[in-house]
Amino acid sequence: MGRNAVSEALRAGRALDSLYIAKGERSGPVLALIARAKEAGAAIKEVDPRKLDHLCPGENHQGVAASAAVKEYATVESMLALAEERGEPPFLLICDGLEDPHNLGAVLRSAECAGAHGVIIPKRRSVGLTYAVGKASAGAVEYMPVARVQNLARLLDGLKEKGLWVFAADMDGEPWVQADLTGPCALIIGSEGRGVSRLLKEKADFVLSLPLKGRINSLNASVAAGVLCCEAARQRSGLIAFDPTGKGAAAHG
Repeated sequence: MGRNAVSEALRAGRALDSLYIAKGERSGPVLALIARAKEAGAAIKEVDPRKLDHLCPGENHQGVAASAAVKEYATVESMLALAEERGEPPFLLICDGLEDPHNLGAVLRSAECAGAHGVIIPKRRSVGLTYAVGKASAGAVEYMPVARVQNLARLLDGLKEKGLWVFAADMDGEPWVQADLTGPCALIIGSEGRGVSRLLKEKADFVLSLPLKGRINSLNASVAAGVLCCEAARQRSGLIAFDPTGKGAAAHG
């Protein structure tokens, strides 16, 4: 908090998620901070001064505050390199606009337990690696690489060029057990309210759905991610699913 503290954080190369500026603050030093923060990739948010008072209780914030990740962000390239290093086909999760830190933290936990190579989030309209996310992940944030990208649609195009199959989780898809998740793949989990965006769903190679028998028409985003992560882990481990018909089940279905 404060102009000097934020300025020094930028000068030191600290990765900032967001720069908060009180409405009406347009002095020379503040404009310089905004320019430097934009160049560094931070989101600029003009907020009511009371928002800053809440973020910095009892402190003199001078109309300026910034939030930084609890852990440095990774790159998508490093995730793919990690998969190659392990001798495994890449398995990535893409969170399409999760805004609840508890949901993102739970997704990180499921992804880490399932052996995923990374989780990708957008720079805009998504919670970042906040303290609450780290806490909800139960420590998984320390081990699971997380990357932030500017454009998810462009990301999907690049991943598909690299040979990854893209799966989107949506209630209007094929049963999840009919999908082969053993190869290089990326799994899209939609936002809490809107689900997977139309554009990303159109770019997906497959749409997967989970069986719902109750009156609620969707699962919590992190719960859906957990179920699909476990299915991917089962298939990629070569575990055979129980077949009540006795005819035998394939490892991926």
